[in-house]
Amino acid sequence: MSGETDLRHLLGGMNPILGEGEYVYCTVEGDAAFWFALEPIGTFREVEGLTLILERSTADAARLSYGPVLRLITLSVHSALEAVGLTAAVSAALTRAGISANVVAAFYHDHIFVPAADAERALEALQELSREANGQ
Repeated sequence: MSGETDLRHLLGGMNPILGEGEYVYCTVEGDAAFWFALEPIGTFREVEGLTLILERSTADAARLSYGPVLRLITLSVHSALEAVGLTAAVSAALTRAGISANVVAAFYHDHIFVPAADAERALEALQELSREANGQ
């Protein structure tokens, strides 16, 4: 099942959804299998260590240090991994609103982590971007 590649369709149909939880990025060393028991929603191995994206409560329970507390916005459109311009358009809209973003592309959807305090404004900015793409 292939995803959408047309930028106008992606933006018009992205239907951003703000999740309920709070998330954090942590970095750990050692055996990845040990850390996977924490059930991270995302991971990435870098030279410096393994990055885990965890629910804040899980990181707190594991006594892991982390940076900013984030909320998750999922773009519900099925975007193709080879689509061009979606990340740039989303980033530009959030930049105009003065909101930082960490974008994670998965097989079906793009996910944007934004500072918890800015989550509602970020959702509004992305909804406006979608309306503009639909000519509204």
